[in-house]
Amino acid sequence: MKYNNLGITNLKVSQICLGTMTFGEQNSQNESFKLMDLANDKGINFFDTAEMYPTYPKKETQGNSERIIGNWINKKKNRDKIIIATKISSGHPKGIGFTGLKWIRKGGKNLKFDKKNMNQAVNDSLKRLKTDYIDLYQLHWPERNVPVIGQLDFKYDPSDVHWTPIQEVLENLNNLVKSGKIRYVGLSNETPWGITKFLFTAVKKKLPRPMSVQNGYNLVSRIFDIANSEISIREKCGLLAHSPLAGGLLSGKYLYGKKPKNSRFALRPKSFSIHNTKREEIAIAKYAKVAKKYNISLSTLAYAFVVNRPFLTSCIVGATSISQLKKNIDCTNVNLSKEILDDIENIHLSDPNPCV
Repeated sequence: MKYNNLGITNLKVSQICLGTMTFGEQNSQNESFKLMDLANDKGINFFDTAEMYPTYPKKETQGNSERIIGNWINKKKNRDKIIIATKISSGHPKGIGFTGLKWIRKGGKNLKFDKKNMNQAVNDSLKRLKTDYIDLYQLHWPERNVPVIGQLDFKYDPSDVHWTPIQEVLENLNNLVKSGKIRYVGLSNETPWGITKFLFTAVKKKLPRPMSVQNGYNLVSRIFDIANSEISIREKCGLLAHSPLAGGLLSGKYLYGKKPKNSRFALRPKSFSIHNTKREEIAIAKYAKVAKKYNISLSTLAYAFVVNRPFLTSCIVGATSISQLKKNIDCTNVNLSKEILDDIENIHLSDPNPCV
């Protein structure tokens, strides 16, 4: 396993991060324990979760992913060996496909990054995680009306002025850093303006700077390349890539209308609306041909591409079974040749970002 510095810190995180959004929904606690055991045995020291997980989010299961991680750490007595990243939800104006998360601090417009919300969110996460500190605390998505998951264009709304000012957000996070409840700060689903504004404000006001940004990144959604990549590299605010398989589509198991039993698409078809487009299916079929040409699996091609990007800090890998997780971890050790990368680029240029 390879390890990278988290931002400008000396904290070394594994190049593969275990995503846990299936814990407590698709995976029972016992199954989740086995997945964490395997990940840890393979050298993964970085676990990502969120207060709203598991997904698809609902009141009955909210917080279960954090609880399961907390129970596992409590059993293993290995808190000092595991780097925990979790996230606070906000009330994005467009809802980003969710139901307003009304069961989390009254939900909707009440979900803000103000002091009251942030203190409650952190304290609740700490309780569920059975720990007294969080290594990386991330803002799950902006309060601002910005393009997020499955969206591309920024649509300006002059009435969108009721979000917590960035300096105030950083001041609230600074109080939590000083209290010892969080170590470092991260962003998620952010825009180039948002990242630079957080970085600039942090430096100018001597407040905690973002050490990472967790955005979606995969073969069929490379929006991050357009502007965020330069910021990420030059400002050492590395990408934590979520959705490296585009919700599982880049495994190839959904090609040509297939809907495997107990798959995410079969269980939650509505959640796939952000990925499931005709253009995307055409692109995935082309990538599948490239994988076959070089005698590797499509998922191996997809993961290897993400892992070898110069701005990557860690690739978030999820799985619902031991065999799946083994395959996902092992395939990230593949180095792609110039010929494979050229084939990938030709497909990309023929229809950039077909999932949006």
